[in-house]
Amino acid sequence: MLKLMLNEEDNQNIEENDDDEDDDSDAEEENLTVFGTAITTKEENPEAFANHNDDIKHLRKRLNIAVWGTVVPDPIVEFAQMKAAKSIKSVLLTNIESSEYKNPTAIQMQAIPAILQKRDVLGIAPTGSGKTAAFAIPMLLNLETPQQDHGIRSIVLAPTRELAVQIHGEFQRLSSGKKFHISLLSKASASTMASHAKTCTVNYDIVIATPLRLVHLISEQSIPLDKVEMICLDEADRLFEMGFVEQIDEVFAACTNPSLQRMMFSATMLQGVEEMAQSVLKDPVKVAIGVKNAGAITINQRLMFVGKEEGKLVAMKQLIQEGLKLPVLMFVQNKDRAKELYHELVYDGINVGAIHADRTKEQRDKVIKDFRTGAVWVLICTDLMSRGIDFKGVNMVINYDFPQSAVSYIHRIGRTGRNGRKGEAVTFFTESDMIYLRTIANVMKLSGCDVPDWMLAMKKASVRQRKQLLKAPPKRHRIETVSGYDLKKAHNHKLMKKHNAEKKKVAKHDEE
Repeated sequence: MLKLMLNEEDNQNIEENDDDEDDDSDAEEENLTVFGTAITTKEENPEAFANHNDDIKHLRKRLNIAVWGTVVPDPIVEFAQMKAAKSIKSVLLTNIESSEYKNPTAIQMQAIPAILQKRDVLGIAPTGSGKTAAFAIPMLLNLETPQQDHGIRSIVLAPTRELAVQIHGEFQRLSSGKKFHISLLSKASASTMASHAKTCTVNYDIVIATPLRLVHLISEQSIPLDKVEMICLDEADRLFEMGFVEQIDEVFAACTNPSLQRMMFSATMLQGVEEMAQSVLKDPVKVAIGVKNAGAITINQRLMFVGKEEGKLVAMKQLIQEGLKLPVLMFVQNKDRAKELYHELVYDGINVGAIHADRTKEQRDKVIKDFRTGAVWVLICTDLMSRGIDFKGVNMVINYDFPQSAVSYIHRIGRTGRNGRKGEAVTFFTESDMIYLRTIANVMKLSGCDVPDWMLAMKKASVRQRKQLLKAPPKRHRIETVSGYDLKKAHNHKLMKKHNAEKKKVAKHDEE
């Protein structure tokens, strides 16, 4: 059905700004709406029709909304303009009012009406722009009411358990007051679902899962997906990048409903992945917010040269002395380095925590809770955490280890500067990182940051080098306060003492 292969060279496309895409689809609608209110048709009043189109174009241009597709629906500027059944709409409006969304964000303005029209949608928007609600709200509206004995009605796939938990929480908040059966697929809930399948009582309005967990349920427990009405891939490029292609294939193959509606959302969508997504969607509406493949303009990004690996701890202590803008997320390239950095900082009087793959579910949940409540000021994490986890009010991101790709960089720094708040991102780079510096410098340039010309003029890394970096991070010296020079000096001193002791022993033996 779907044969997807991630193009490892996609990151190089960021190095050139692609301006050849038009802002709007020129397709004409039979019955247009102005901010949710029906107006006359083109035949009835050509002038009003033309003015309406101009108003919509100006609105999209002002909000940096670009759309592609046939008969793209008008954006909404208020949640009250959503077209849906009154019973479910009134409940959602009440829940929306009690949440952080007072008015729809740009991605919500355009994606919600498209999904409500049962269109396939590809949504690309910066991290922190409200993408989860952009698909959660219309999916709930399309479901209208909870149903009994209808199988699984809709699916949301996420690349990590942490993101799935967050999405589940968002659906629960938005649907409060309606008895939708919303399940976060875990080992325990999968067992429950399997037992329901044996008695033909599978009844779930929304299932949120990671691909591996859902595929196991389909293949091992024979859970049918033939009733699925909607499927959404969140952080779609990350799903592809992490090697979930075969699992996504299996899920789509199992969703045999001819009226299946497909949605994909992500903060980045490089050209190769975008083309693959387009092959999955049918007559899609594509929505892109802001500058493609760039960080949010609310983030102050800067690069910090540290010389060699040993210079990172020096630079870190310098930032601490200057005063960190707490809370801080700090990224390293693997779990071993997360542990090493934690042990270095924990003795500096900083309330620090670490999250990585070696932590149990309970340990990860606790450190996340501590970070959210302020018990932990600095959270060290790997790229596992660079997608999806929404911490409110992160003021600073520090890339202790240089990111392995532009996509990784965008998602790391996207943990700050969310929902219009100001944020700061600092990236350390060593002499060995400089070969990859141009890619990150170009992302910064596209984001509106000042970047030295010499960085933009640097020689590109070769295709082989970029592929190698994507496959595995570079080898780095252990993170420790003692420098490599001092370690070598201490080692040589130890050898010298041992040698002198042996000489004395031989001399004493000769005297005897």
